[in-house]
Amino acid sequence: MSELLDPARPAPAEAPPARAPDRMAAPPDSGLDHRQQALRALGSALLARGYRFICPTPDTQAIVAARKPQARDLRDVFGWSRPFAPDLLPAALLSLLRQADAVSVTPDGLLSRLRFSTFGDSLLVHSAWPTTQNDAVFFGPDTYRFAQLIRRTLARRQRDRPLAPPRTVVDLGCGTGAGGILAASLLPPRAATRILFTDINDAALDLAAVNATLAGVPRFTCLHSDLLTAVPDPIDLVLANPPYLLDPEQRAYRHGGGTLGIGLSVRIVEQALQRLAPGGLLVLYTAAPIVDGRDLLWEALAPRLARTGLRPGSEVRYEEIDPDVFGSELASPAYARVERISVVGLTLQRPAHAGVGRAALVALDALDALDGVNAPDRRNDRDDDCSDDDRDDDRGPHGGARRSLRDPASESGED
Repeated sequence: MSELLDPARPAPAEAPPARAPDRMAAPPDSGLDHRQQALRALGSALLARGYRFICPTPDTQAIVAARKPQARDLRDVFGWSRPFAPDLLPAALLSLLRQADAVSVTPDGLLSRLRFSTFGDSLLVHSAWPTTQNDAVFFGPDTYRFAQLIRRTLARRQRDRPLAPPRTVVDLGCGTGAGGILAASLLPPRAATRILFTDINDAALDLAAVNATLAGVPRFTCLHSDLLTAVPDPIDLVLANPPYLLDPEQRAYRHGGGTLGIGLSVRIVEQALQRLAPGGLLVLYTAAPIVDGRDLLWEALAPRLARTGLRPGSEVRYEEIDPDVFGSELASPAYARVERISVVGLTLQRPAHAGVGRAALVALDALDALDGVNAPDRRNDRDDDCSDDDRDDDRGPHGGARRSLRDPASESGED
């Protein structure tokens, strides 16, 4: 077993615990265009200079960025998104930034339109702060927690039910590509797995390709797809960290749609149930609005999962990861009835045998109208974590029993 699948291995507090494969230079036929090659070279140059930056929440970013009006070092330029004087950067770095068409001229100086944040042993390039554009590629603490959920889940699966490496890993709504890059680093060195980065945001696909190349992912494809609609079979592992808020501007990286932002997460589960290969696994990191002590996401998912016939041969785990995030959203009228927004993780595995109740799955298409959960028009990607040890007791989300389709009493919502 790879050391990266060892559940006892301690995790750093601020970064994903996975060690990326040895980075390799992009070959001439890597598929990166001139701009992407400049970004990859810029990332390599920053790594060579020992650059590290742990991306905080937007609220923390705003407070810290306001302390200094001008950049003084690389972290100020590429992490804190501060304006900088042209002579602050080494000429080679500024040239690469300009080749990537990622620098703006402002009254306060030059400004990088992209940031680089530490992820394991590599860096991920993503949109500069503030992320106001509709096609912004977001990265933050949610991504670090998502990575911890992936690591715990794959370690548990390797321990409990060792299987051959997946043929295809789909990083659904990939954003920076963090999920697929982490999964690639956890695979055995000779695995022939292909990582498929999908998104509806072309800017995200462009940056995911840069990040995957910088991290040394050997086999990957970037595909414009609304969830799984354009993804070919077989699908063995789906990783998803979708938008889960109601955004008045309906920015693709942030807006989940449906009832209080859960629409996209529900749709991901429905499609995964339809498309996962036998033995396939979904790892979903998302959030649940809590209203009067009730978990509205679980209330929407439980009847769908119960109708699939998955109980005899599969495991469904639903756990709370952080009980209270994005508290400032509760001040908006749309969240007037919500008492908190809880980050949750859902892992779902189809049985290794083929019979999974396909007729029952067909009935899922009619459930949206019954439950009032509508998917948004735009789909895309979108922030500490539980401890690394795998708790196999009966405690689950919100301090109650872990959600399980084997326990009908647990389907009522928050305990």
